Amino acid sequence: MTLHLIKLCVGATSIEDLADWQGRVLAGKTGYGKVDRLFHTTRMTPKRADELLDGGSLYWVMSGTIRVRQKLLEIEQYKDSEGIKRCRLYLDTPLIPTRPAPRRPFQGWRYLEAKDAPADLDMSAASADDMPAEMQAELMELGLL
Repeated sequence: MTLHLIKLCVGATSIEDLADWQGRVLAGKTGYGKVDRLFHTTRMTPKRADELLDGGSLYWVMSGTIRVRQKLLEIEQYKDSEGIKRCRLYLDTPLIPTRPAPRRPFQGWRYLEAKDAPADLDMSAASADDMPAEMQAELMELGLL
């Protein structure tokens, strides 16, 4: 059964911000050095890795709203240079916009059941994609979008 993760996207307020950051990481234009695969590092390793890697994604919360997801490709536990256990969540590069879904702040990551995950936005259909995120979220809450 597919399971997802949800995480706050600290420092990025839009999908474009996240795409720009990840592009700079892959190009080696950050303090992390050049990497050949995109990953996000966390302190805790998910215990339900098999379910996560069975089609699961990492859903990013930006400014209090789930906005986008990335498919999880691999989960790797390792020790950093100080001997502290860490976890790398390897991600597929495409950012897949989702229907905006409000989410309260939390620390770390959380599991997200497939039934509770917001649907992907249909980018081929005429939609309200040009609206500001706050307006989309308000219209969603009212059931108008």
